[in-house]
Amino acid sequence: MTDGVQVIGQGLLDEVSSMARQSSRLRKNYNFHGSDEEASHRLLNAMEPDSYIPPHCHRDPSKDETIAVLRGRFGVLLFDARGGVSGRVVLQPGGEAVGVNIPHGVFHTLVALAPNGVFFEAKAGPYRPLLPEEKAPWAPAEGDSGAGRYLAGLKRLFD
Repeated sequence: MTDGVQVIGQGLLDEVSSMARQSSRLRKNYNFHGSDEEASHRLLNAMEPDSYIPPHCHRDPSKDETIAVLRGRFGVLLFDARGGVSGRVVLQPGGEAVGVNIPHGVFHTLVALAPNGVFFEAKAGPYRPLLPEEKAPWAPAEGDSGAGRYLAGLKRLFD
């Protein structure tokens, strides 16, 4: 298209999924916003089943997070302050639930339940790394030795 308009089609989803499979983290963002400093962040997030997003929350009142699944199947988990699961839902195109809006301050994570999954994510910018109090103290960090076992347990909640 012209004038900077970008079409989100199967080709773009395939491209981002391919980049995710080649990434050591097994996920890849495709940003529509021009920089981390922009006020509105809009992105595609491709994620493979062995990718681990540690449970976290966003304390900033402007950082509510909206996710809509374009391809694949994802489990969304919500947690209380002690790490107990307080909610869960499966998101998939054409399914009972296709998206979720997560308010700031709610601990959450996503798990990919099928390969080649892609979701659209929107939240306020600017990007800032998570603060220590936004990271779940009861969950392993990405790359920790127990992360794979923890992720497997999260995925079993959707069996």
